[in-house]
Amino acid sequence: MIPIKNAKEIAKMRAVNAIVAAAHRHIQGYLSAGITAKEIDTIVEDFILSQGAKPNFKNLYRYPAATCISINDAVIHGIPKAVALKDGDIVSLDFGAVLDGWHGDAARTYAIGSVSNSAQRLIEVAKECFYQGLAEARAGRRVGDISYAVQAHAEKNGCSIVRSYSGHGIGRRLHEEPAIPNYGAKGQGALLKRGMTLAIEPMINLGGFEVKVDADGWTVRTQDGFLSAHYENTVLITDGEPEILSR
Repeated sequence: MIPIKNAKEIAKMRAVNAIVAAAHRHIQGYLSAGITAKEIDTIVEDFILSQGAKPNFKNLYRYPAATCISINDAVIHGIPKAVALKDGDIVSLDFGAVLDGWHGDAARTYAIGSVSNSAQRLIEVAKECFYQGLAEARAGRRVGDISYAVQAHAEKNGCSIVRSYSGHGIGRRLHEEPAIPNYGAKGQGALLKRGMTLAIEPMINLGGFEVKVDADGWTVRTQDGFLSAHYENTVLITDGEPEILSR
């Protein structure tokens, strides 16, 4: 069953997602060549704690860090290590927070210094895919409408959609029903209703959609070594326009 949130619960979700959004704004000031993924993780965790919340990724399913930091061909779940970012890298930061028992989640892909035109366009298309999906996140429509919109925009722009991982519902738990694939058919999947909260998160690749998992058991990479980008927000279904809680 997909949880429906009431007004008090939605207020709690607005509060925690505001912290997640602020953490993304905060970390942008540190993203330059030379900083390590481990240092980024520490900065994000310290900021979330300073706001009275806790990182919700840390220790979830035994994940060892507060953030997933995925560089270049890493798609998601990159474990932060003492590896310095370089000019021309792209880095996806995915993290969340929990406050008063309610969860927030958001991801962005950032350019480090001067990146190639194709890398910059990939980052832009990932964000555009999110907004194409968001336009379908309305009461009375279905999860498949979101999925189809994301896939269509990615493929129209020469990118592929990662199929092994998906978005998800979010609320009292970080991962709730429904699963929100980034590919699919219109009119399929769960019916969207006012009060649902969803983490919509396109993951798109410059090459093929196939992925593999590193020996660390977490880091997911493109099979062909091409770049990948990720863009995610926590979204509230309303009676009208969807609300981005983690903007």
